[in-house]
Amino acid sequence: MATIDDCQSIHQLIVALSIFEKEPHQVDINVEDLIRDGFSDNPLFRCLVAQREQKIVGMALFYPRYSTWKGPTFHLEDLIVQKEHTHQGIGKQLFKEFIAYAYRQGVQRIEWAVLNWNKNAIDFYKKSGAKILEDWRLVQMTRQQMNQYLN
Repeated sequence: MATIDDCQSIHQLIVALSIFEKEPHQVDINVEDLIRDGFSDNPLFRCLVAQREQKIVGMALFYPRYSTWKGPTFHLEDLIVQKEHTHQGIGKQLFKEFIAYAYRQGVQRIEWAVLNWNKNAIDFYKKSGAKILEDWRLVQMTRQQMNQYLN
């Protein structure tokens, strides 16, 4: 499990992912946000990290949710491996550890989103036995959109 000392590396992985997903301008959080939100008395997320030669090269960041049909669930927000460390089994190890952790915690379901153009990720998840739902669409509203709706 990640520690406060890992937050700088976690942030660097998040920025690298935003560049890969062609959305580098979308990262608003900073290291202090990660420390506050992940390592307070009531953390909003948990994070597993993978290391090579004492450097963090990957992470799986997730948080609890609740399903009105299934009960406790976890949402895997991001599974990230540095580009130079892909195809070494690190992503698979992180994914397996996330699943094992969720199972030990007694959650009834895990879920995540994958971009429709990310064929490598889609293939990876299909090989795991996960079901990719085609009939559900992810819906989001930014803080600005919330404000517009409320006013």
